[in-house]
Amino acid sequence: MPQSRHFKIVIPARYASSRLPGKPLREIAGKPMIQHTWERAMQSQAEEVLIATDDQRIADAVVKFTDSIVLTSPDHASGTERLAEVVQQQQWDEQTIIVNVQGDEPLVSPKHIELVAAALEGNPQAGMATLATPLQLDAEVFDPNIVKVVLDVNGNALYFSRAAIPWDRDSFSNERAHTLTELPRNTHFPEQGWYRHIGMYAYRAGTLKQYMTMSPCMLEQTESLEQLRILYQGIKIHVTIVHDQPGHGVDVEADIAKVEQLLKQ
Repeated sequence: MPQSRHFKIVIPARYASSRLPGKPLREIAGKPMIQHTWERAMQSQAEEVLIATDDQRIADAVVKFTDSIVLTSPDHASGTERLAEVVQQQQWDEQTIIVNVQGDEPLVSPKHIELVAAALEGNPQAGMATLATPLQLDAEVFDPNIVKVVLDVNGNALYFSRAAIPWDRDSFSNERAHTLTELPRNTHFPEQGWYRHIGMYAYRAGTLKQYMTMSPCMLEQTESLEQLRILYQGIKIHVTIVHDQPGHGVDVEADIAKVEQLLKQ
């Protein structure tokens, strides 16, 4: 897929993480984590990279390496809502493509950023684009912490779920042992029939504006997956399949040391 330079990146960063308070400012290899994420984003072909935060402590740290920062409301329930406020503040055109790069992804892949932006640019019928990768292990299919996605013939998402979808009625029965190598392959993506969703999104600015007018839906609340609000409203989400794994993110204290070690390597 060709690269796209016609996109912007917004990195939402909040201080109040329940599992790791002050996460964007945690030091990794001598720099705050948010700086590592920003540096990775800057390696992409984006026209502009902005950091969006609701906390002055983060803003004070960010201005030491970039002045591309936007202060937003502390009342947003998600990074998507924070992006929507940035779109409003910047008055971006409805067709502007924005990639959401989470502030706790210090090893984010610039290649993945460019792929998801190019996918949205190349699929004008979609309001969003995201990534997925083939699942390799049986346990991953049944792990509720790993979000699965099912695609249509055009590579658009039919559904996202924490459940094992698609459900193979015969192979998944309690009476039979199974491995992924024994299970049937998806007709249009024959290398694998089960996909893990990678939570990187590209949005059209118009879709973000629409998002702010949508009420949470039952599917979103049941699965605790905000992208289902978009599907419920009939907006297409294009999914690009990648075969390299995303960079290690930071959710808990132990991840700091893991990322630091990976950076040294």
